[in-house]
Amino acid sequence: MLVSLTVGKVDAGVAVLLTEDKRLIEFPSILLPPDIHSGSIVDINVSRNTPAEHRANESFAHLQSAILSTFGNTSPSPPVLRCRNATQTSVVLEWDPIDLATAELRSLSLYRKGAKAGNIPSGKQSTKISGLALDTEYTFHLVLRTSAGQYASERLTVKTHKMTDLHGITVTAGVMPSQLKDSLAETVQRIGAKMIEGVRIDTTHFVCTEPRGLDWDKAVEMSVPVVVPDWVKGCEREGKIIGVRAYYLDADPNKRTIGPSAQQQQQQDAGRSGQN
Repeated sequence: MLVSLTVGKVDAGVAVLLTEDKRLIEFPSILLPPDIHSGSIVDINVSRNTPAEHRANESFAHLQSAILSTFGNTSPSPPVLRCRNATQTSVVLEWDPIDLATAELRSLSLYRKGAKAGNIPSGKQSTKISGLALDTEYTFHLVLRTSAGQYASERLTVKTHKMTDLHGITVTAGVMPSQLKDSLAETVQRIGAKMIEGVRIDTTHFVCTEPRGLDWDKAVEMSVPVVVPDWVKGCEREGKIIGVRAYYLDADPNKRTIGPSAQQQQQQDAGRSGQN
């Protein structure tokens, strides 16, 4: 279709063309002949380019298929939350590596009893919650927010321990005589606690007789209580977790309880009375 238009005004980039019924059309001046001016009449041939239209449609359909196959067939997985360790006043939670599929991470948040406890830094797979109450149930879950939507983990119920439950104690041994270390391992096993290599997020106590070594440095950096082996023996003797203040490396040894517990002493006295 051939259309005749009158040039009304020519600027650096756009020309104003007038139709026969005085309608204005803005047209790129670079597509007009170089010698036109206001009042010039130009003929523009307009036709539909069907082959190019088909090619564009096919290209767009191919792009949509590529986007669907790349981003539409997989989605992020909900986090899987677990309890690594629990003590009288703390809980260590861990989870599998976050599966984002093709989405982008927005945030990973921890909730305690339905209330947001904080955001988890990217790349972390564990966290420790301290300051909890004794012998109390807590419910935790993770919420993963991504560019593909929001995904929540199953709710995890964890109960903190009683004072007499020593299973949550997780010690890392530092520098000490080998015989003392062997004795420590036996005591840890008897009370049902755990002894691990290296200082980790679930290390509850660092046990040593000398303040040196890489593990000692890490324990101090992580604010893990550093105690002497007598602390573990004290827990066994009392049948419950005991305070650490008297068992710090620089504490006065005279303030530590030595010998059988009061209950054991009563049992021994009762046994002697029965023999008499």
